Amino acid sequence: MNISLFICLFLGNLRGWEWLIIFLVVLLLFGGRKIPELMRGLGKGIHSFKQGVQEAKREMEKPLEEPASTKPESPKAPQASESDEQLGKDRS
Repeated sequence: MNISLFICLFLGNLRGWEWLIIFLVVLLLFGGRKIPELMRGLGKGIHSFKQGVQEAKREMEKPLEEPASTKPESPKAPQASESDEQLGKDRS
């Protein structure tokens, strides 16, 4: 039998008294001060997981496109200025 099916069947059959007993056992094991810290950590973990799922969805839905600005431009040859041309004439 699949373990996840077994857990779902087990938790689905719990009534009010069983939940109360489980809550009291957890309270005794962890203490009253640790439970809010545990729940806070659990909440942060769930929030981080949801944020990661949303980011993954956005990444999957983003169209595949190549930005035009990343294409390398051909290097331009330096243009000679008037002063460079005159220096060349003086040397010959």
